[in-house]
Amino acid sequence: MKKPLRVAVIGAGGWGYQHARAFSSRRDTVLTSITGRTEERTRRRAEEFGVPYYLDIADMLEKDRPDFVSVCMPGQGTFAPTMEVIRAGVPLLVEKPLAYKLDEAKTMVAEAKKKNLFFAIDFNHRYSITAIMAREDIEKGRLGDVVFALWRFGHGSGPLNHPYLNLIEAQCHGLDLLESLCGPIASVEAEMTDMTGKGSYSTFSLSLRFAGGGVGSFLGTFDSSENYTLSHFVEINGTKGRILMEDSVRGYRFQSADSRRAEVWNPAFFRDDERSFNRNLDRHLDALIPALLEGREPPVPAEKGLRALRLAHAAIESFETGRRVMTDA
Repeated sequence: MKKPLRVAVIGAGGWGYQHARAFSSRRDTVLTSITGRTEERTRRRAEEFGVPYYLDIADMLEKDRPDFVSVCMPGQGTFAPTMEVIRAGVPLLVEKPLAYKLDEAKTMVAEAKKKNLFFAIDFNHRYSITAIMAREDIEKGRLGDVVFALWRFGHGSGPLNHPYLNLIEAQCHGLDLLESLCGPIASVEAEMTDMTGKGSYSTFSLSLRFAGGGVGSFLGTFDSSENYTLSHFVEINGTKGRILMEDSVRGYRFQSADSRRAEVWNPAFFRDDERSFNRNLDRHLDALIPALLEGREPPVPAEKGLRALRLAHAAIESFETGRRVMTDA
């Protein structure tokens, strides 16, 4: 067996923990360090995994010399650390969103491309069991042409520090997943509300048109609760059948249009990995690490993050101008 890939994680927050857990538990990777912004939390996280910690990315890159870097920073502050890794020429994975500003996202993608650098983004909804099953059924032609699609994702939040945080930070998952399953989104029209006083447009709805001719309905909210059943729901209706995805990891249903019986999947009693949203990351790494080691493109390249951000900005433009916006699909 080849030597395990040496991976450094930048970010000591909640999702940074999941990256540290995932890389430290694999046979083909070894976690080498944690880099964070605050000493106490970064030190505690490093001690938890038995690795060194750093408070400076340049210092980490010089001393640790990782083969791969995972950047798990808040979306509004990810540009500078990501660019530091790109300029150092180290292959990397970043958490979504790629950025909040389009010019920053374009710069990151362009600079990585100049270096022919492996640059991936973690749209982990793609790697839920339900999304994997949906992709398999679509690729087999069982769904037919997409006529309409529905995305609903809602949970709660406290005060928010950006007017479009829900759209850019949380619901980029839906924009990416719908395009990956239904094809390019050609146009978008948006309505948003800040009626709950969180300092942001915490609930919004989008009307979508796909390049293939189908339409979509998209609802994202921070004014609901993750305790509710069907906090997350996806329906894709095609000319030959229908797909239903429940709470990302809870259930999957496919039914042919000419059948009165449906095929249903639910996670098995002893399969905790299938029920855990966090394990979507592990399934992504199952595809990402071999691609990196074999010199192939990332399964979800950073360009997909730029695309999701373009769609989000099209939705913002639509809301602010009161008109439908084309997305150059």
